[in-house]
Amino acid sequence: MKNLKKRLQQGETLHGCWLNLGSSLTAEIVGLAGFDWVLIDLEHGAGSERDVLYQLQALEHTSTAAIVRVESSESQRIHRVLDMGAEGIMCPKVTNPAGAHKVVSGLHYPPHGNRGVAKMVRATGFGQHFAQYYQEARDNILGVVQIETVEVLNHLDEVAALDGVDVLFIGPADLSMELGIFGQFDHPRFKEALRETVNAAQKAGKATGILFFNPDDYQTYHDLGIRLIACGADATFVADGARTLAKRLDSLRAVPASVNNGQ
Repeated sequence: MKNLKKRLQQGETLHGCWLNLGSSLTAEIVGLAGFDWVLIDLEHGAGSERDVLYQLQALEHTSTAAIVRVESSESQRIHRVLDMGAEGIMCPKVTNPAGAHKVVSGLHYPPHGNRGVAKMVRATGFGQHFAQYYQEARDNILGVVQIETVEVLNHLDEVAALDGVDVLFIGPADLSMELGIFGQFDHPRFKEALRETVNAAQKAGKATGILFFNPDDYQTYHDLGIRLIACGADATFVADGARTLAKRLDSLRAVPASVNNGQ
């Protein structure tokens, strides 16, 4: 493990991005770029659970830790990617304390949860380090629940107080959609929801996270106290780079040949 949870508990600001192409190659490229963590997305991403394994293997030799967003809080979905070696789990659309408790239960072995025991899995070195992994898993595995609904805003203190919930992660698109102000991240109601989430997390000694795509927004969220910061995704990196280069080439094609030749 790469100490992601411990670093967050120590108050570090950790930078990450989304991986939604399902590609081990882009995972490796992003990992080598120097991010503290990445989010492998099984909710909206193009990859499957099999692709998660390849991405985790690609990230292994980098300093970047891997969180996996599962598509639901079903324990089997959580167990499977933890056994592959994920360092954290993010679960979307957590609406109340019962839902958050279900996520936490899937993260940990009994007596703290209901995670099934399997020794011959990648996370334990295929059985070589099971005892150590078992002893340290609770201290190392990061539990992230997404704050994306109006309902959960009424239960923030209760959700944040749960042992095993380490991060309240704001989903700006879904939350603003639920609030009826889609994409209006400067709207007073959205800002109020941000402050309420950060305050609840801080009272419980937990962290807050968010995803955005414009680096100019960094200071706004950091000043609020958000410390698990994601900016961009592998798909946007490829798309933005491709568009920028294509536009540049188009601009050069529009220049008369005589000018290009210095005549």
